[in-house]
Amino acid sequence: EVKARFDEENNVHWARQLEKMGCHVIYGLVGLKTHSKLSLVVRREENGIRRYVHMGTGNYNDVTAHFYTDLGLLTCNTDIGIDVTNIFNMLSGYSRPPYFHQLHISPNGIREFITERLSEAIKRAKQGESVHVQMKMNSLSDQDMIAKLYEASHAGVAVDLIIRGICCLKTGIKGVSDNITVHSIVGRFLEHSRIYMFNFDGEQEVYLSSADLMTRNLNRRVEQLFPVLQPDLAQRVVDIYNTMWNDNVKTRTLDKDGVYKRVDRRGREPLNSQELFAAEATRLTELQQSEARPKSGAQFQPMMSPQNQPDPFNDEDGSDNQ
Repeated sequence: EVKARFDEENNVHWARQLEKMGCHVIYGLVGLKTHSKLSLVVRREENGIRRYVHMGTGNYNDVTAHFYTDLGLLTCNTDIGIDVTNIFNMLSGYSRPPYFHQLHISPNGIREFITERLSEAIKRAKQGESVHVQMKMNSLSDQDMIAKLYEASHAGVAVDLIIRGICCLKTGIKGVSDNITVHSIVGRFLEHSRIYMFNFDGEQEVYLSSADLMTRNLNRRVEQLFPVLQPDLAQRVVDIYNTMWNDNVKTRTLDKDGVYKRVDRRGREPLNSQELFAAEATRLTELQQSEARPKSGAQFQPMMSPQNQPDPFNDEDGSDNQ
């Protein structure tokens, strides 16, 4: 994307370098900014063609990767692979897919999907079910999305929002936003992941996206929203969200007057979610490195006499030595 803020010159430079090396570089669609983060590897294997896909909430940027927090999914799910192939075909002008199996694409597709899931939440809450909506994004400013969240709150849906930056929604309005709580985490790292989760009486749906609920993201950008289908990975996203929600060190809560206030943590253990995730990542990295290292220390193995050495040319045991 050559219109990427703060990265225009850098992206143009690398686009030219890639073209010099023979790569086919596509500069996006007229009138739309490409903001989705997708990688696709198509590989011919013994059982046929397999697609490996990476989808994320953050850019492939070696600078911001050091201080942005993001989530990504690596998958070879067939439907998702076909969807991502269709997105690249669309961006290259090769074809326009009539529908997608698992992904939802902006312009318009993400707005329609989230509106539909909130409508489902409203319907089921009115039927007496326990419904919980949890979202995390950079900014919330789209008026239609805010109106839909108000409608969900009025219907009895519990709505938890983690919004680092702009939030045009007002909390604590009686009969309108009583059931909406907004947190903002500002710490050492810049919170950049987008998470959209819907829990219908214990039925958990987990989605990640490149898009915030801003009009520009929903209407004027190419964005992707995708499900986390594997149960253990979906639960991991839920756990990450809940850890951030329970942060009481770097979190501020938006009150009904539009003021962000510190969390009252009297009598509670301090929880800095970013420090916790950093410590866990460091621990896992060190564990992987130690497991990958060759085992040190002396290896005591008795030597055999020449006559007792196995003959490599003797195939009496039935093994194939060719």
